[in-house]
Amino acid sequence: MIHPLCDVQSKNIGENTNIWQFCVVLPDAKIGSNCNICSNCFIENDVVIGNNVTIKNGVSIYDGMRIEDNVFIGPNATFCNDRYPKSKNKDFKLEPVIIKKGASIGANATILPGVTIGENALIGAGAIVTKDVKDGMKIVGKF
Repeated sequence: MIHPLCDVQSKNIGENTNIWQFCVVLPDAKIGSNCNICSNCFIENDVVIGNNVTIKNGVSIYDGMRIEDNVFIGPNATFCNDRYPKSKNKDFKLEPVIIKKGASIGANATILPGVTIGENALIGAGAIVTKDVKDGMKIVGKF
C-alpha cells in the first residue's frame, strides 16, 4: 500500500510494503518486501532497504545507506553521511552507513557517517554512535 498523500517515485518497492502519508521516496531507491515506512519519512536515491524493515515516523534515509533485513528504526532517528557538511560543497565525501540484519535503533538516536551497526545490535533511544558497533552489542549514551 502506497498512501495517496506521499510522493513515491521509485518503482523498486517490494510486495506488501506499506508507505504512509507525507513520505518522499526518490526514483532510484530500493525497498524490499513486507516493510513499513511510517509517516514523514524521506528516502534518497542511493539507498537499499531489505525485507521486513520498519522505519518509524520522521526518519530520513540518505544516499549510501544500506539497511539489511529485519531492521527496526525508531522515530526521529538521525543518520549522517557527510562528516563535514557544507551547503553546495564541491568536495563532498559520501561516508555510507550500514545497518546489518536484525539491528534495532531507538528513537532519536544519531548515527554518524561511515558507521556500521552489526547484526542484532541494539542502539538505545537518544544514543550518539560515532564508531562501528559489533554484532549483538547494546549501546546507550555516547559510543
